[in-house]
Parts: sequence; C-alpha cells; structure tokens
Amino acid sequence: MKFKKHLLLATSLVITFLLSACASAPSHLILSPEIITQGSKLPSNKQASLNVVDMRTANHIIQILREGEAATLISAHDRLEDTINKSLSEHWQKQGLSIESNAVNSILITVEKAQINVEQKTLNYQADSEIVLKVAVNNSLQTLTSTFTNRGNSNGPFKADIAVLERNFNQRLANLLAQILVNEKINQFLK
Repeated sequence: MKFKKHLLLATSLVITFLLSACASAPSHLILSPEIITQGSKLPSNKQASLNVVDMRTANHIIQILREGEAATLISAHDRLEDTINKSLSEHWQKQGLSIESNAVNSILITVEKAQINVEQKTLNYQADSEIVLKVAVNNSLQTLTSTFTNRGNSNGPFKADIAVLERNFNQRLANLLAQILVNEKINQFLK
C-alpha cells in the first residue's frame, strides 16, 4: 500500500513537471547573429548609407503548425531589420567603410523572407527554414543587385525545441550576413 502511494506521488510529480514544461514556451526569439568574417579592407575614405527594410507580410519568424489547432507564431524580441542594420554597420565600419546617412553610395537590404515553419506531430517534428535577403548597392552611376538565400531543414523526436530553432536561425542569418560582407562584387562596387 505504501509503495502505491509513493508511485502515485512520483507519477503525479512527473506529469506536473511535463505539463509545466509544455506551458513555458518562450514568447520571443533573441536575434544575435555572430558574424565571423575574414573580409577584405575597404578604402577608409569610402562612405555609404545603409537602409534595411523588412518586406515580409507578417513579422513572426517561427510558425508552429499542429493538426486541428491554430498556428503558434513566435516573433523576434527586436525588429529583424534593426538587428541586420546594426550587425552590418558594425562589420563594415571595422572594414573601413563609413556609414553616413547622406553618402553618395547607398546600400539597401530588403528582407524578403525569414521564417521557420514547424510541422509538429505527436511524436516528432519537421522544421523548414528559409532566409532571403536582397542587396541593392547604388554608387550614383549604377546599381548592383544581389540576392542571398539560406535554406535548411531539421527534424527530431517529440516537441520542437524553440532554443534550438533560435540558435539555428541565428547561425543561418550570420552566415548570410557574412556572405554579404565578403562579397567581392559588393566590395568592388563600393570602392
């Protein structure tokens, strides 16, 4: 009889723990792409204005779909365009490019897509992610336009871990931003 009480108590605690874990999903993603570049140096007298525009129709990044339920949408804590602008500005300035609002050279980054779609099933999940950034550089004589895309997917048992999805998104975003920073055509266009 005493064993059954302990078993019932232990089972109740485990169920309570599992239910509380399910209820504590984060409401926002923290965007912090860690860009690692071995980029070229730009001439120190070059200036450019930088503008980042989010053209997505919805501002969430993660969309979790469960059969028979409304989708769960998770947005970034900070605006995606602000994060991209800050990251690129810092790195271009380290390369020697001065970011000035009234510069002759202008760089426009358009966020065309930035989303992770998660299909959550009872015992597993499938996540597909895609980030598409369009870069237009104008040097007052001509415009160079390039599109940078990063796609990926993952799957696993049980419930999708938001922290893992967040880390993967940050890595994908950092990879795209690094590609933009070291792109020879863009760098030559700014020279």
